[in-house]
Amino acid sequence: MTTAIEGRSLTKTYGSGNTAVHAMRDVSFTIDKGEVVALLGPSGAGKSTLLTAVGLINPPTSGTVLIGEKVVLEGERELVEVQAFRRKYIGFVFQKANLIPFLTAVENVQLAMEINDISSREARARAMELLAYLGVGERASNYPAALSGGQQQRIAVARALANKPELILADEPTAALDSERGRQVMDLFAKVAHDQGAAVMVVTHDHRALDVFDRLLLMEDGLLEQSTPERLRHFGVLEAAEHA
Repeated sequence: MTTAIEGRSLTKTYGSGNTAVHAMRDVSFTIDKGEVVALLGPSGAGKSTLLTAVGLINPPTSGTVLIGEKVVLEGERELVEVQAFRRKYIGFVFQKANLIPFLTAVENVQLAMEINDISSREARARAMELLAYLGVGERASNYPAALSGGQQQRIAVARALANKPELILADEPTAALDSERGRQVMDLFAKVAHDQGAAVMVVTHDHRALDVFDRLLLMEDGLLEQSTPERLRHFGVLEAAEHA
């Protein structure tokens, strides 16, 4: 297998001295191309900190991030042109959809491809295909303000998948979706990983979809470890999700 993303000794510290908060503590991991991985753990464990560090949004205090075997971050030092690199190689889905309010649903998805020099015709066709698959094809011409939270999130998922990225990072992507749509989104992430060779890391509390993942990672107090459903139950992670 070829490594798609690697983190080496990632640490993120806010503040200093007695007031220092260690959001990540010497975190190391790899995800291979074609692998879909769940990142689980209680609130405040450091999951989103890790996701935004490897996504080149909030760099670590120290440590190294490699994407496609290329060193892109050494601590807070950026070794690539970050915005262009993210557009080409990384797709994001966050808890909030963050759609552009003055663009329609299809235009939001289409724009993600057009800024990568894909023709408007090709971009629109793929955008419509993705919206239809995620159950919001009939909302293609609506602006975000006219959409529900769940509809907005499905459009955000389509936007993240638009450029067929090598790495997809998702932070609670099913939080605003019902069970059926949530499962569909998780299955789509797995399909993209397995069929197109993308690496996918998903922060989730949705225990109903854990079977789609190739591996489970548990984060606790800024530390990262491999895990299993049984171990997650030991830590109370699944029970918390089941009763949420």
